Amino acid sequence: MNELPLYFIAIIPPDPIFSFALQQKEYIAEYYNSKAALRSPPHITLHMPFRLKESREALLIEYLDNLAKSNPQFLLKCDGFGAFEPRVIYINLDRPDALVNLQRNIGQLMKQQMHLFNANYKDKVFNPHMTIAFRDLRKAMFHKAWEEFRVKKYTTSFMTDSFALLKHDSRHWQVHQRFHLSASV
Repeated sequence: MNELPLYFIAIIPPDPIFSFALQQKEYIAEYYNSKAALRSPPHITLHMPFRLKESREALLIEYLDNLAKSNPQFLLKCDGFGAFEPRVIYINLDRPDALVNLQRNIGQLMKQQMHLFNANYKDKVFNPHMTIAFRDLRKAMFHKAWEEFRVKKYTTSFMTDSFALLKHDSRHWQVHQRFHLSASV
């Protein structure tokens, strides 16, 4: 039996933020033996992974393209590091209204148009972040890594002008399609 393709929707930051986040993932893989975060590019999740019939992919792309055109570009700020104990370390982000609205609009589109109901992890409040270590980070290593990362300074910002549909290729997540936000709404 063939499983349905796996997708998720996310913001992919531009360089140099993309490269910085990737370097942090590689550092954690090397020094703290946590490699799972390397299976996806640095990103901010807007919709959790979901399965979809490939025959519905074109419709999803059309819906997401239309949604992107009706949502504005916005500034997103990175400020240090955060953690979800006992496994996750991430680059901390602010929560501008435009980001919250974009995430909510995508969730509504997925429910109403695509009949998918898993926009957020366990229905928790949207907490934007860029994961650099998770799932396979052992508790003992988490505490060592968090001691290092909690005091690290990292502050920057970038103009968010697009988001992406990512598709799993059975080993890694790949950017499948980009959607450009409106320069003026």
